Amino acid sequence: YNLSKQEKVLILAEDGTVDGLVPTEDAGEGVRRLSGILTPGLVNCHCHLELSHLRNRIPEKTGLLRFVSTVMAERAADEEEVFSAIASAEEEMRQGGIVAVGDICNTSLTGRQKAAGNLHYHSFVEATGFDPRMAGHRFEHCRLIATQLADHPGVRPETISIVPHAPYSVSDELWNSIVGLPGNRLLSMHNQETPAENELFRDGTGEWLKLYEQLSIDTSRFRPTGQSSLQSVLPRFKPSQSVILVHNVETSADDLQLAAASGLDLSWCLCPNANLYISGVLPPVELLVRGNCRIVIGTDSLASNQGLGILAELKMLRHHFPRLPLSWMLKWATLNGAEALHLESLLGSFD
Repeated sequence: YNLSKQEKVLILAEDGTVDGLVPTEDAGEGVRRLSGILTPGLVNCHCHLELSHLRNRIPEKTGLLRFVSTVMAERAADEEEVFSAIASAEEEMRQGGIVAVGDICNTSLTGRQKAAGNLHYHSFVEATGFDPRMAGHRFEHCRLIATQLADHPGVRPETISIVPHAPYSVSDELWNSIVGLPGNRLLSMHNQETPAENELFRDGTGEWLKLYEQLSIDTSRFRPTGQSSLQSVLPRFKPSQSVILVHNVETSADDLQLAAASGLDLSWCLCPNANLYISGVLPPVELLVRGNCRIVIGTDSLASNQGLGILAELKMLRHHFPRLPLSWMLKWATLNGAEALHLESLLGSFD
């Protein structure tokens, strides 16, 4: 699918590196004509590789709160079972044309597979802790995981970040440690997956507050902001930081207006199959398009998806939003994803 409508030939070196994109008359002998689309490698901007052993173990359409509770209860497993599932999931991504992954980490169990160098990874070590008294402990635990990941040969420290899990799960003190960490430039955050998340910040009510009470989590220092969750936390990020916002199911036009005015380098990650698996609700894709957002694609985990294929995500988007041009979606899955993971000098386009 050549956007310029001028026929060209893709020239590859023996190791698969792109060597050129030239007019047909300059290509020489041995040109292969294939049926379909030649596309740069696909980029999965949001995955939980370490949860791959939970495939087909979590019921569908339970809603986010029950889903999270079930994952917490089911995630413990024999390490070799986890390692085997991680390796199989990575191979599934490779066979599906994926070349780079933004991977959420709550442990260092994916380090062994990442050291093999089969895919480009950026590891997002996820910090959680709504109780401010636990902020120091939680942050140091994340730093330990980051160190353990970097101890694997071939896993470079600059490909690891410590990130907030979500607005509703991080205390002010933990936020300050995350955004203030030197070199922590590329961040990711689960954003506005449910109405309850916005309700918590606007009114101080809703399901999340009830869950905290059930778990005996101290919420005495939390004060509602009267704004959505995204509007409440965007000012915490530094201008030098890039942020991948994931899911965005309950994102509004007002949120997009404030995000645009913030000047932050934001990417908006869509994981439609996971959204349908968990809650049956899709994000406002057309609103994001009209807002000129940098849209990227993710798969979430095999706990919340039948597979880890980017093509399956694009097909689902096309099914629900049939007016989306193919060229746009291919850019979301390639160049936009590479830019979001700071890999555009290596991946994302034939240029």
